[in-house]
Amino acid sequence: MEMPGGLAMAEPGEDRDGLTLDRLHVALGPFLADWPAGLTLRVVLQGDVIQRADLDEPAVGRPGDPFWSRPWIRAATGEPVGVGEAARLRAAAHLDSLGRLLSVAGWPAEAVTARRLRDDLLDGAPASAVLPRVERFARRVGRSRTLYWLTRGIGPLSVADARAVGVTGPAVRAAGGDVPARYRQWLADVVVDVRRMNATARLDPVAQESPRGRWDAEHPPSAALATLLPHLLVGAELGAARLVVASLDPDPDELAVGRLEAAGG
Repeated sequence: MEMPGGLAMAEPGEDRDGLTLDRLHVALGPFLADWPAGLTLRVVLQGDVIQRADLDEPAVGRPGDPFWSRPWIRAATGEPVGVGEAARLRAAAHLDSLGRLLSVAGWPAEAVTARRLRDDLLDGAPASAVLPRVERFARRVGRSRTLYWLTRGIGPLSVADARAVGVTGPAVRAAGGDVPARYRQWLADVVVDVRRMNATARLDPVAQESPRGRWDAEHPPSAALATLLPHLLVGAELGAARLVVASLDPDPDELAVGRLEAAGG
């Protein structure tokens, strides 16, 4: 049965403690605040604990244009792309992800800072002007005891599980850790990338990773990140689940590209 507005009615079921609680089927996304735009997860809740999670695949016909991966897409076709250009966009992508995570974690002031730094990078601000601000931001967020205590132990990801589904990039470098390990990896990567924005060497799209990992049009890095979500979310409370998603931040535009390639488009 359905309630008005298309919400499913709750139904009884045993929870992990053996109690009989109502189960509610809920869709998370695709238009949830501070959520990867277009991503949809269908979860079964008992109380505020997720008992099951399923990822909706993007439609094959949906156009995909992964903005954050454009330098790697261009370089893969043989177009000369500078390492500095790629580093600038990768740093901006990580700041974009950090803005979402900090907002979900309840730190709106630093979420705004992350987004302002992102916008400055996208507007072409020189490294000399952005680097001191990025370093202050990374120290402030990375050393925050409050943020650490709020997020520690959430979404632990083992190296074996990450490699088993083909995860590359920051998520695997932080593997063996949890949400704090992943946001601290982003912070460290942002500082490194801002420092190399003036590099003029040619980008190697195989050796140098896109924001979410090694670029492959048939198997984009976000596909592996999305594959992890159902496993990591089962047993998590709803608030913790949102932090897990924000700390992996798969790009739905990359998922759409992967589906198009798999369909021969």
